[in-house]
Amino acid sequence: MNFEEKFDWQLFFILCCFIGVSIIALLSAQQSPQYNENFALKQLVFYGLGFAAIGAMLFIDPDDFKKISWYLYGFGIVLLLGLVVAPDSVAPVIKGQKSWYIVPGLGSLQPSEFMKLFTILVLARITSHHHQKNHKSIKADTVLLLKLTAATALPLLLIMQQPDLGTSLVFIAILVGMVFVAGISWKILTPIFLGVSALGVSIIMLALRAPQILDQYLGVKEYQLGRIYSWLQPTKFEDSSGYQLVKAMRAIGSGQLYGKGYGDREVYLPESQTDFIFSIIAEEYGFAGSCLVVVLFFFLIYRLTSIAFKANHNFSSYALVGIISMIAFHVFQNIGMSIQLLPITGIPLPFISYGGSALLGSLLALGFAFSASYHQKTYMFGE
Repeated sequence: MNFEEKFDWQLFFILCCFIGVSIIALLSAQQSPQYNENFALKQLVFYGLGFAAIGAMLFIDPDDFKKISWYLYGFGIVLLLGLVVAPDSVAPVIKGQKSWYIVPGLGSLQPSEFMKLFTILVLARITSHHHQKNHKSIKADTVLLLKLTAATALPLLLIMQQPDLGTSLVFIAILVGMVFVAGISWKILTPIFLGVSALGVSIIMLALRAPQILDQYLGVKEYQLGRIYSWLQPTKFEDSSGYQLVKAMRAIGSGQLYGKGYGDREVYLPESQTDFIFSIIAEEYGFAGSCLVVVLFFFLIYRLTSIAFKANHNFSSYALVGIISMIAFHVFQNIGMSIQLLPITGIPLPFISYGGSALLGSLLALGFAFSASYHQKTYMFGE
């Protein structure tokens, strides 16, 4: 088959739709008098760099990604370790987080955004290699679970040290998604998930009812629980930690069914071009416009799922599951925090929110999807 037949035009069309949505939303966001930057133009530049990377990745076979996955993972770990020891002139503390390198001529670079894909590739390699070498058993499943957890724990701990709660949750979501499809016995998973769920509910209840216990035994100060308090009672903390959530919900609610139209926003929301870009879309285009964005993400995930099923290559399928888990969690968390369904964690909306590292990381993930679709293999007797 020639290039036109092998290239995934459906995925390309979906990506082009995201470009349109992102640019329109950012053009509206930058009209605020507090900004003198052209977010839309910069976003187009990042998209251009991402498309160049996708073009290069398109001609790399997934088997080659499998071979270099550990090298990419090691490179990412070195970058994350570098943030720990780098001086503030190279890796400054921004909003209480040391998560970025300053790159002359390019701006800031956030290694954790690229580490997501590197970790996904390693988890896919671990899973595919494990199933090739081991027969199904409780012992083998336990070993696989430990391998996957260990590979995720190293970058997770480094990111938590920055500290970056939102990105840390993304790594956990990737791990959970990979574990679900890895074929690990439910006899192992059920007690783990029940225990983690019970622990999470207990911590929230203690934060609400007895925060002094968390302070005494875990060292968690009451002021550090502000996100939980502002999530559950945002109007009570409207002048502090609940400010953005209250404004976001007012913007979304004021859009009603069809919105106010392009540029007709009335609710002021600082930094809305990043984490709260969904509130701009909802206010200007209402419930109808918001639903179209959600449907667009549905088509993206559906297309990635189709590629994973057709791949006939375990490594590619597992890697695509990790990418789907990453994107789905981003979407669910970002929109959820904008409507008070979930606490605010600072996670951007993929392909729409402004941000170079986040956008490039997501486009690199789609670059692997394009490669997996382009290099689909058919095996007579399986892989």
